[in-house]
Amino acid sequence: MPEHPVPRSVLVLGAGLAGLRTVAELRARGFSGEVTVVGTETVPPYDRPPLSKELFARTEPRWLSDDGLGDLTELADRVVLGHRAVAMRAGESWAEVDVEAVETGTGAGAGAATYRADVVVLAVGAHAVAPSSWRGAVTLHRADDADRLRGLLRPGRRLVVVGAGWIGAEVSGLAAAQGCDVTVVEAAPAPLARQVGTAVGRHLVPWYAEAGVDLRCSTPVHDVRPGEVELAGGEVLPADVVLAATGVRPATAWLEGSVPLTPGGAIPVDAAGRVTGAPPSVRAVGDCTDMTVAGLGTVPGGHWDAALTQPAAVVAGLLGGEQPPTPAPYVFSTQFGRHLTLVGRSGDGARVVYRGDPTGPAWTALFVEDRPGSTVRLVAGFTADRPRDVGPLRRLLVGGARPALDVEKAADPAVPLKKALAWRDRA
Repeated sequence: MPEHPVPRSVLVLGAGLAGLRTVAELRARGFSGEVTVVGTETVPPYDRPPLSKELFARTEPRWLSDDGLGDLTELADRVVLGHRAVAMRAGESWAEVDVEAVETGTGAGAGAATYRADVVVLAVGAHAVAPSSWRGAVTLHRADDADRLRGLLRPGRRLVVVGAGWIGAEVSGLAAAQGCDVTVVEAAPAPLARQVGTAVGRHLVPWYAEAGVDLRCSTPVHDVRPGEVELAGGEVLPADVVLAATGVRPATAWLEGSVPLTPGGAIPVDAAGRVTGAPPSVRAVGDCTDMTVAGLGTVPGGHWDAALTQPAAVVAGLLGGEQPPTPAPYVFSTQFGRHLTLVGRSGDGARVVYRGDPTGPAWTALFVEDRPGSTVRLVAGFTADRPRDVGPLRRLLVGGARPALDVEKAADPAVPLKKALAWRDRA
C-alpha cells in the first residue's frame, strides 16, 4: 500500500524526457486520474543527446513519441507548452503552481495561470551555464541552441570550445570533420577528468590530434569577448564561434524558499523521488535532482538515462507499487568516431584496472576499491568501443551493488566480466 492516499490528480512540471516518462508510467500502472503537464519549450518532447552527437546529421529534433517513449497529447488530459513555473505552494495532500507564458515572439501561451493537483512532480530539468561576464559565447542544451550553432559552424570558421567534457568532445570532433578550425581549452589536466579521472582521461588526448583538433589541457579561460577568448596566461585566441561547454545547472531558481535546494541548486530526493524536507505532495525526478542511493551516496540526476529510468520508481511510490531496483548511473557518448560509456560512480580512492590496452582501439577501465580486510570491489566502469562490457557492468552495479572481483581475471579482456567475479559473489 502507498504511504499516503493514491492521488486523484497529478501535475507534472517539465515536458522533457523525465516528464514524459512520468506520465507514461502513471498510465502504464493504471492511473486514471487527471494529469496536467506544463512545459517551458513550445515543441513536443524530443531527445537531447542527438543535439550534440548528431549536430550536423540531424537538423530536426528527434521526437520521443517516434521512439516509442509516449505521446503527451495521448497520455495527459492537459498539455500546456510555452509556459514556465514561477511559484509553488504545497501542503500534505495538495500542491499548486503559478505559471506564466514564455516570451517567444510566436504568440504561444495564453498568459498567467494557476494549476492545482494532489501531487506535483518536478521534472523541470536543467539549463546550460557559463560565466555571466563572458560575452559572445553560445551554449548547447536545447533544440534552438543546436539550430543556432549548426548555422554558425561553416567550413573554415574558427571554433573555440571551452570544456573537454561530454558535449565539448562530441561537438569539437564533428565540427573538425565539417572543416572548422577547432581549439578545445580545458582547465583540468585531461579530457573527462571530472568524470573518469586524470589517469584515464589522458588516454583520450590522442583522439583530438587524430581528428585535427588542437586540445589544450590545464588551460583555464580568463574571459570571452566577441571574436576572442583570453586564456588565464594572457594568450588571446581568435574565434568566430565560442561554445561554452561548461556544464548545466538545475532549473530550480524559482523554487527558492519552496523546497530545500543543494548549494548547486539541485532538489535532494530519495530513490522514489520524495523530496527531503518537503510535503509528500511534492516529488522530483531527472536532471533537477540529486538522488541519495544506498551504496552510492548522492547521485546527480543530470543524464539521459536517469530521466528515462527514475520515473518508474517515482510513480511506484505514488501509487503504492513495488519499488524497482535503482539502476546504476549510466552515461553514453559518441566522440571522435568512438562509442563510450560510463557505468557507476568512481570514488576518489578508486584505482583503475584496465581490460585491454588503453592505447589500443577497444578497452575498458574498471574502477575498484581495495577495502581493508576485504576483497577488491568493483565500483564503476568506463568502456571505449567495448560494448560487450556495458551490459554486464549495468547488471553488476544495479542498486548500488559493489561486487567482489578477481582482479587478475578482470584484467583479461578475454574473460567475461561475470566470470571475473570473486567466487562468493557469483550468481
